Amino acid sequence: MKRTELGRMSLDDLWELHVEISETLASKMGAEKNVLEGRLKQLKSTSPADQQTRTPGRRPYPTVFPKFQNPNDPSQTWAGRGKQPRWLTEQLKSGRRMSDFSIQQAAE
Repeated sequence: MKRTELGRMSLDDLWELHVEISETLASKMGAEKNVLEGRLKQLKSTSPADQQTRTPGRRPYPTVFPKFQNPNDPSQTWAGRGKQPRWLTEQLKSGRRMSDFSIQQAAE
């Protein structure tokens, strides 16, 4: 259909043509969308990179045993990792050494 023919058509005929084009366009777009969604599902199920990301996020770490113990309260221990506990910093400020709180020294 040429543009000159559109100019000769009545308003009702143009509206019917508009409705017909809209319906055809919507059905073709829906069919194309279904095809693309099917391809996407197929890619998701067979992607090796996707399967690698499904592995457990964190590996198991060994248990860290305490290396230092408060002589005033033996239930307070520290493994030597992270921030020093308050009881240890207070004892170190008073002049004691870190080796005084070692659990291995107390066991010997």
